[in-house]
Amino acid sequence: MEQTQENPVFRVEPARSGQLDRIMDLYRKAGQFMADHGNPTQWPPGYPPRDMIEEDIKGGWLFVCMAGEEVTGVFYYRLGEEPDYEKIREGRWLNEEPYGVVHRITTGGSHKGAGSFCLNWAFDRCGNLKIDTHRDNVVMQNLLKKNGFCCCGLIRGRDGGERLAYQKTQKVVAI
Repeated sequence: MEQTQENPVFRVEPARSGQLDRIMDLYRKAGQFMADHGNPTQWPPGYPPRDMIEEDIKGGWLFVCMAGEEVTGVFYYRLGEEPDYEKIREGRWLNEEPYGVVHRITTGGSHKGAGSFCLNWAFDRCGNLKIDTHRDNVVMQNLLKKNGFCCCGLIRGRDGGERLAYQKTQKVVAI
């Protein structure tokens, strides 16, 4: 197990193709971590596929969290509507305002606080952020709750699987 640093100075920057091997390694390790901790189906071996990540880099939607010169985290972020979020059941979104979306967030586990840093970085850019995760991904659910996200209901992913839908907004809303 990697040693954890308590207070590194993080920064977020757009992912570059030269970081692709490290990014894919982070995703591979995250999939294994999930499988080892009761969530074997969210990121099976080979997910996300390399060509998806290459497209995200080309589109400018993939970001890395850096601790010094080390890529310690990676996530997808963009402003705009997410088709999977159009229909929500067993609840409702906090608002229907424009929002940002985070997908495929992971950290290497070597630097405490990297996941929160990434979520806060994305939230600071839009003030209204949506994200989803599997029911079995208790680690992510806890991270989202710790960072002020509310579970708003259920959505279906493109693969047909059910996801817990979360949102965080700066605006005060009555639910």
